[in-house]
Amino acid sequence: MYRKTYIEINIDSLKDNVQNIIKNYPDYSYYIGVVKGNVYAHGSYTVKALIEKGINYLAVSSLEEALQIRKYDNNIPILCLEPISLYYIKKAVENNITLTVSSFIYMKELCKIGINKNVKIHLKVNTGMNRLGFKDALEVKKAYDMLEENFFVEGIYTHFITTGISDPIWDQQLETFNKLTEKINLKNIPIIHMGRSLTLLNHPKIPFCNGIRLGIIMYGYNQTPKSDSSFKGKIRKLKANWRIKKYHISKTFLTSKVQLKKAFSLYTEIMEIQKINKGEHVGYGLSYTAEKDTFIAVAPIGYADGFIRKNTGRKVFIEGKIYHIVGSVNMGMIQIEVDEHVKIGDMVELIGENITPDYVAKYLGTTPYEVLCTLSDMLPRVYKEKGKIIHISEGEMQ
Repeated sequence: MYRKTYIEINIDSLKDNVQNIIKNYPDYSYYIGVVKGNVYAHGSYTVKALIEKGINYLAVSSLEEALQIRKYDNNIPILCLEPISLYYIKKAVENNITLTVSSFIYMKELCKIGINKNVKIHLKVNTGMNRLGFKDALEVKKAYDMLEENFFVEGIYTHFITTGISDPIWDQQLETFNKLTEKINLKNIPIIHMGRSLTLLNHPKIPFCNGIRLGIIMYGYNQTPKSDSSFKGKIRKLKANWRIKKYHISKTFLTSKVQLKKAFSLYTEIMEIQKINKGEHVGYGLSYTAEKDTFIAVAPIGYADGFIRKNTGRKVFIEGKIYHIVGSVNMGMIQIEVDEHVKIGDMVELIGENITPDYVAKYLGTTPYEVLCTLSDMLPRVYKEKGKIIHISEGEMQ
């Protein structure tokens, strides 16, 4: 590393998460680890730990991601959740990548290519997301029959668009899936997967599903809505209970048996400190004016690293104390108002145990997914296990 700005990944936490998930939810045959977005910014090196603890299928967004994962495991099945360009299908087949088929046009062209009949296909049906998938029962039947003639239909799946905790959409999508697949025998398809992390935590197991897609839960995040005892929270709960009764919403759970640990931290270091006087300005455009004599520390991270300008004003953690980013986040530097206790070389926690991704997401008005995945793949990843560095991945895709 040429600057001490890096992402640290706790491998022990990842292993514990997967182990606890499978221990508490043991009724699936296929635990499909979703590792898109450079493994939610944790880096491809982590897939070895996920597989070691029981993940037996992986899912990605693109062929690029699939090929990156292949560098770390030659045998694990990998499903590409998006249709792969027909131009690169043979590359996918050479690397044993499972294909998603989600439209007739794509399917017909795929059948013309003349690839091995053992190629694995997962059929995607559209139950309400209206993004990818077949949305007519007759089309599903025709697609299944044609694919069966030419390939190995290993799986069928859809995607839920809501948690279904207090809205009827989740139940409606489940009913739609049943209608869309009524003309085919699901027992002939080895893998049926509909759920995601929140499905696992918030709903009873769907009886006919033997696969579950695990995304951000593996990395330590439980997105189940938290209980709110405030007046507004109580009003929201009353409204939710009313909707549950009105729409006959199926049983859900608001508490989880599984214990999760976040594995992701982001650090930088203080490289310079300026002593400034009351009334002096900090950053571009006079964006901050000192209200007293103070100290401004500079650290080497900025929006070129995916640390966006909206981080200006938020908390950071240095040597046991909270400080704030001031001025404006630059392309490659941030400025932090500190005190005389902070020294050049001190480490700055930008995300971690004290500055949680949930806090950062709330501050930025987004989700932990986006907080993690917008950070650049150029940032080095430092992997630790049992307190020791076991691997460092620098630059580009990990």
